[in-house]
Amino acid sequence: MNTTDQERGPKFRRRAEARPDEVLDAALELFIEKGFASTRVEDIAKRAGLSKGTVYLYFPSKEALLEGLVRRAILPIADSALTTLHDYEGDPRVVLSMVLTMLAGRFGDPKVMAMPKLIFREAMGFPGLAEMYRREVLDRVLPAVEGLLRRGIEQGYLRQVDPSLTIRSIIGPLMLHVAMAEIFGITPEGGLHMEKLVENHLTILFDGLSAPPSAKQWSAS
Repeated sequence: MNTTDQERGPKFRRRAEARPDEVLDAALELFIEKGFASTRVEDIAKRAGLSKGTVYLYFPSKEALLEGLVRRAILPIADSALTTLHDYEGDPRVVLSMVLTMLAGRFGDPKVMAMPKLIFREAMGFPGLAEMYRREVLDRVLPAVEGLLRRGIEQGYLRQVDPSLTIRSIIGPLMLHVAMAEIFGITPEGGLHMEKLVENHLTILFDGLSAPPSAKQWSAS
């Protein structure tokens, strides 16, 4: 005789609600330890303390697990950035500073920081991951940043730069910083120091991006 979740009580329901995150936590640990290709679903189930069938109940494939990890870690950051960027009027350097500082703070969470590493490792071998990341993150965030830059140029805060190319200058150093550590094993002494990197990056970026002294001024410091 089957027993409903309600009949089993709130403790059972809380456990059932937590299972997707438990599965994702186990998958993240194993993907980092062994790599995506070498990790089996049964390994994930064992690490999570669940049956293989229970894992498939929540995630129909190993690829779905990888996508689930990206959605859990990265989409909230993208949504937060979009909330800040959307229809902002004024000096865009204020918002860029806020968003990059927020991003550095989120990367202080090991579960979040693990995601860029996984994306660098697996995107080439798993085109579906790259397509999903582009669709749900890049295709939403990049137009918002480009619009912010265009308004900043029109209002005299920024130099006459190409907004599309400038986005690469804004994001590029953060991606290269992670890539140098993950792909080449080149890490600053004491760790990645994302907050320090962002602070240093903003100083260099704004000195080059800001409009001439005759225009409105703002400092990253």
